[in-house]
Amino acid sequence: MTVHSPDLDSFSRATPVRLWEDGFALDPYRHYEALRAQGPVGWGELAPGVPAYVVTGRRAALDLLHDTESFSHDPRPWESTVADDSPILGMMRWRPNTLFADGAAHVRYRTSLIDTFDGIAPHDLRARVHRAVRVLVGRFGPRGEADLVGDFARPLMALVFNSLFGLPDNQSDRLDVALGKMMEGGAEAAEGEAEYGGYVLELIAAKAAEPGDDLPSRLLAHPAGLTPEEVTWQVFLTLGAGHEPTANLVSNALSRILGNPTFYSTLTSGARPVMDAVVEVLHHETPLANYGIHFARNSLSFHGAWVRAAVPVVISYGALAHFAERDAPGERHPRDASHLSWSAGPHACPVKQHTLLIATEAIERLTQWLPDLEPVLPRARLTWRPGPFHRSLTSLPVRFSPRSPDQPGGPS
Repeated sequence: MTVHSPDLDSFSRATPVRLWEDGFALDPYRHYEALRAQGPVGWGELAPGVPAYVVTGRRAALDLLHDTESFSHDPRPWESTVADDSPILGMMRWRPNTLFADGAAHVRYRTSLIDTFDGIAPHDLRARVHRAVRVLVGRFGPRGEADLVGDFARPLMALVFNSLFGLPDNQSDRLDVALGKMMEGGAEAAEGEAEYGGYVLELIAAKAAEPGDDLPSRLLAHPAGLTPEEVTWQVFLTLGAGHEPTANLVSNALSRILGNPTFYSTLTSGARPVMDAVVEVLHHETPLANYGIHFARNSLSFHGAWVRAAVPVVISYGALAHFAERDAPGERHPRDASHLSWSAGPHACPVKQHTLLIATEAIERLTQWLPDLEPVLPRARLTWRPGPFHRSLTSLPVRFSPRSPDQPGGPS
């Protein structure tokens, strides 16, 4: 639905709030406050010279997510207005997959993904996570120190998703590096997009030639009859969307746990579930902070802003969570979803439960192997990676009693 108001095109001539500048990673909440001061729909900038409407109001976000008549996910009219070397094209360029599709095409793509992921049994996914944790603890456990971003969360996701997509462990670093470059939306974004695209193309070619018991092979064989090109772009989406935000979810949750000794003690004793920490992250440092990108089919008035066609309308999940907590502190149930991190409407995350299982199992298993993790830096001194889309730690250094997975007394 749209909310009518006077023509407010002068709104888009205001100074945009820059989500790409270094200060955004340092203090996103100051930027969210500046956006909210403009109303539930603010005027921002995703990269130098690339403006966007940024939704910070919950009602406006829900209206946007459910209004398929007024808004589309197809970015091609916008793409024609953007320089070919824009650093954010890797995250916003049109591709024939469920994220950028509407109507029947979206249903076809989404159904194929849901059916394919539903074929992963929870116990199988849990076993893959446990194996990946054991591999990584075997690498850094004997040292007694690690970076839980670079040594754990990011390589863990690469190991798990390579396993699901039918690639060997030795390809995991390649995936991790390429996605990191693309997500940050900086000078190396185009290089990262090309590297990641090459990675996926090689994967699909291999599975088309020799199918296996893996997600790409199941997509290629799905009754929806996706072409190899369509399967390539479904994998491009799901592998990237699964790896990067889930890695950030794990590292952000670990930083909150380790920064709160009381929380950590209740976690390691089993008195409090890991899920509580994961939900806290979704409310305070949601890993995909600004995305859910829409485009008005025709210029229209929407929640006090004159939204022009072919200009991105971005949902700030980070701002929604921030304002939900600020406006009603302590009133929410610990497991409520006022953060909207899983989105809503036809494009809501189709693999939410898989993501939660990976994140919670990874954290539980790590803290079972290394129950005396201690942060090297206070939480206030941790740094965050640049980029308009994510909330992602640069590093999370810890120390602990040296341990090898071969030692007795570890998790069974």
